[in-house]
Amino acid sequence: MKGLWLENNQLELRTNIPIPEPPPGEALMRVLRAGICNTDLELIKGYYPYTGIIGHEFVGIVEQGPKQLINQRVVGEINAACGNCRFCRRGQPTHCENRTVLGIVNRNGAFAEYLSLPIENLHLVPENVSTAAATFTEPIAAALEIQQQIQISKDDRVLVVGDGKLGQLIAQTLALTGCELLVVGRHEDKLINLAGKGIKTGLADSVTDRYFDISVDCTGNPEGFNIARRALRPRGKLILKSTYAGNLSLDASSLVVDEITLIGSRCGPFVPALELLATGKVDVQYLIDSSYPLSQGLEAFEKAKTKGVLKVLLEMRRWGRWGR
Repeated sequence: MKGLWLENNQLELRTNIPIPEPPPGEALMRVLRAGICNTDLELIKGYYPYTGIIGHEFVGIVEQGPKQLINQRVVGEINAACGNCRFCRRGQPTHCENRTVLGIVNRNGAFAEYLSLPIENLHLVPENVSTAAATFTEPIAAALEIQQQIQISKDDRVLVVGDGKLGQLIAQTLALTGCELLVVGRHEDKLINLAGKGIKTGLADSVTDRYFDISVDCTGNPEGFNIARRALRPRGKLILKSTYAGNLSLDASSLVVDEITLIGSRCGPFVPALELLATGKVDVQYLIDSSYPLSQGLEAFEKAKTKGVLKVLLEMRRWGRWGR
C-alpha cells in the first residue's frame, strides 16, 4: 500500500508498505480521509523520536472486524491501551503505561491506504456528517477535554489565546457554555470567522491583565503562554492545550503567589464530539483550506507548513457516497 513514511526527520511517499494484519481485538480500515495536524509537523521537526507512518485524524471504512462495523464509516481514538496497567484499571486509558498512539508512538498512522486500531477505539460516523467534517472528530474531542477537566459556567471569564485550527475549535466549544469568552490571536482574517459566530475576538493587546478566571493557551509558544498567564486573576486556571517543541521559561514565583492551577490537556471524548458535528453546533467546513490526494502528500505537507493555512486534508480514496 501507499503511505507517508517518516524516518530520521524525513518524510517520503512509499508505495511498498505492507497492508496491516490486525491482531485479535483490532479492525482493519481503509482510510478515506485524514487531516494534517500541528503534531504531525512537529514530529517531522523531531518533537518525538518516531519512525513509521504518521497521521492520527482520520475517517475510514471497516473492511475487517465485527460484522456490525463492516463497510461502515468510523473514526478512532488514537490511544491503544493495554487494559491491565494501573491507569487502565482506573479508567484512564489515555495515560496507559504501555499504550501505543496512532501515528505518534509505536503504531503506524493514518496517512496511508489502510490502518489498524482496537475495535473498542472505533466510533460510527453519523449518516448526516460528511467524511471531510468527520476528520475533525479527534481535535474537537481534544477541545472538549477542557470541559472534562474543569467546570465552566456562564459566570466565568474565559480567554483563549491562539486563532489556529485548535484555537478555533476550542473557542466554538467553550462558547456553548455561555461563559464570557474572548479569543485573541495575530490574524484578523482568522478571528473574523469567530466574530461572525458571535464570539468576541481581539488582538493580543486587547487582553486585560488579571481579569480572567480561566485562560487556554493554544499557541505552543512562550509569548502565548505569557499572555495567558498575565490575564489570570489569583487562583485562576491556566490550560495548556498545545505541545511545546522546546523548553518553556516561566515565573514560578508568580504561580505560587497567585495560587495558579496549571493544567495540561490533550485527548478527549469522541462521542460528544460526533454529536456536535451531527447537530451542527460546531462548524468545521470553513477551517478546511485544501485537500490533496495521497500521491501528492509531500506537497500537502508543504502547504500545511505555510503560515496562516488552516486544515489541509489528505484524500486516500473516494468510496461511493462517502467521497464527500
